[in-house]
Amino acid sequence: MIIPIRCYTCGKVTGNLWERYLDKLQSGVPEGEALTALGLIRFCCRRMLLTHVDLIEKLLNYNVLEKKDREIAGTAGRP
Repeated sequence: MIIPIRCYTCGKVTGNLWERYLDKLQSGVPEGEALTALGLIRFCCRRMLLTHVDLIEKLLNYNVLEKKDREIAGTAGRP
């Protein structure tokens, strides 16, 4: 969901690198070179960005309160 702030293994800060990593990938830089350019040398830190799945945009499409409001409005007129 949200990129972890630190590497789980060594503790290096990785949360601030996600946007720059995506920018490098969109400009056509291969994944390995992009990670090296960001200073991620250890495999444990590299996996933090390589295995991250950004789901926050998909989850923002679901609004639980809106669904409850619709259910309440649909059952309000029934006896």
